[in-house]
Amino acid sequence: MLGLDLVNTAIFVGAALVLIGIFSSLIATRAGAPLLLVFLVVGMLAGQDGPGGIVYNDYSQTYLVGMVALSIILFDGGLRTRLSDFRGVLAPSLLLATVGVIVTAAVAGAAGWLVLDLDPKGALLLGTIIASTDAAAVFFLVRTGGLRLQHRVGATLEIESGTNDPIAVFLVIVLTKFILAGGETPLAELGTELALEAAIGAVFGLAGGFSLVGMLNGIAMPGGLHPLFVVAGAVTISAFTSLVGGSGLLAIYVAGLVVANRPVRAYPSIVGFHDAATWLCQIVMFLLLGLLVTPHTLWDYAPQGLLVAAVLILVARPLAVWICTWGFGFAVREKLFIAWVGLRGAVSIFLATIPMLAGIPNATAYFNIAFFVVLVSMLVQGSTLTGAARWLGVALKRSKHATSRVEIDVPGQTEQEMVGYPVTPDSVILGLNRLPGWARVVMVVRGGAILGPAEAGALRPGDYCYFLVGRDRVPRLDTLFRESPDVARRLGLLFGEMPLRSETLVSEIESFYGLDFGEHPAEATLAEWASLRLGGRPVPGATVRIPKGTLVVRRLEAGRIAALGLQLDELLQVEPDDKLLARLEAEADELSGLRRWLARLYPQPTRNPRG
Repeated sequence: MLGLDLVNTAIFVGAALVLIGIFSSLIATRAGAPLLLVFLVVGMLAGQDGPGGIVYNDYSQTYLVGMVALSIILFDGGLRTRLSDFRGVLAPSLLLATVGVIVTAAVAGAAGWLVLDLDPKGALLLGTIIASTDAAAVFFLVRTGGLRLQHRVGATLEIESGTNDPIAVFLVIVLTKFILAGGETPLAELGTELALEAAIGAVFGLAGGFSLVGMLNGIAMPGGLHPLFVVAGAVTISAFTSLVGGSGLLAIYVAGLVVANRPVRAYPSIVGFHDAATWLCQIVMFLLLGLLVTPHTLWDYAPQGLLVAAVLILVARPLAVWICTWGFGFAVREKLFIAWVGLRGAVSIFLATIPMLAGIPNATAYFNIAFFVVLVSMLVQGSTLTGAARWLGVALKRSKHATSRVEIDVPGQTEQEMVGYPVTPDSVILGLNRLPGWARVVMVVRGGAILGPAEAGALRPGDYCYFLVGRDRVPRLDTLFRESPDVARRLGLLFGEMPLRSETLVSEIESFYGLDFGEHPAEATLAEWASLRLGGRPVPGATVRIPKGTLVVRRLEAGRIAALGLQLDELLQVEPDDKLLARLEAEADELSGLRRWLARLYPQPTRNPRG
């Protein structure tokens, strides 16, 4: 019975720590503290030097949990990355993930060599342990901080942090073996081994990703099993690739990319489940690592750790970023932000457990220095990430509210998703004044009634509408349903109805827009021309067709037309492209640039009309 009590106690303590971490994080988030650091502190307080008094020193179990957690986190990172994100940033991102790791390791290792009694091989091992940015920390803090980074900067950070962990893990393992072997392994052999491991990881990642897609789409499963199947498949791909000599972490990231960019059944439920799974992995990793550290020993390395952290943050990372992004057109402010967001997290502490398991000299120093570096990185870089993004101008302004969307899995469908959005008075879609041709309206809920597309007509504020749309188009639909009155207004200026004054001459409109109103006196105004065509009885909303467009009566004064609107057929048939939407999302005052964009789309003379 004593054994059962121990098991129940362990379950109770583990669940209680998770709950404490969650509630603590809610309080800390409101206070502006880095979220992931809270779980680390909770683990330390529960450890042997804290009030909890739990003695935990099982490095083998920590390594096992860390590998499983990293596999799930990296798969989730790949699962949210579109191949279109790679455009223009693949080369610098991969350079940062390879050359950048080596440069950072060398410079940080040199700092460790100066302050610790290490030989060059040991110093390089220490530098390698803390060299890679933490995918979990980067993905997590950017999302939970509510940041919307400029595409190029955000994509570079995500791709780099998703691909440099496998490189760092491999280098730490190789250097550990190298030190244990007395430094007799040729460097050329190590390079060949690295290339082979990366190649095997990429191949098995592709094969595993396509296998997951094929089985998800080809095997009928109860709805709730799809997410569990994907998680189990992801961990299997990572473990099997490692067993055959490849990089399991690289394989799992590649597999996630494949699943993200192929039509997959039950994709909404898979992504939703991975949100929860990633949270759980983060919590468990940081709690375990917090339990593992011994604070009274940690503070013995505080001066050395502070110096290594300072060199890493202020010298090693910026140098690596400047070298790897040189020649790719990055602005100085973009480089500064990428350098500052070189967050170190659980991966560095996890990597420090490898020398401990191998029993190499100075392993305790590696672990404590790595832990101290993570604490400094979380406190300094993690807490200032949002402010740095805004100060350096790489964060897009947030919409009034984030997009609210509900997803419904459509059985048997892999290409389409059903998504629903609320329509508010400030929704961007109202500025467009029409729905995209690729979004099929299923139903509109208005005033408690369910209406079909024909009954509903144009969308109105207060509606809740459901669409059937291709999965690759959902992010763009998210953009159109954001709340931003400025974006809606600017979008309406380009693609909505253009307001015109009644006294504007018909000839001026013809000349400016290249239209033909037919026979009319040279000095005829729009009001006179429209009244004549409408039989002298204009009413608000009355329309007059002209070649390439429609003239709409909008306001009457004393029975006469006072204001009109012009709808151009060509603009009504064209959707705003992604570049324009991105510019509008930034809410930058660039109306002159938008007018140039409109001029390229619809060539017109330069003379302005009086309207």
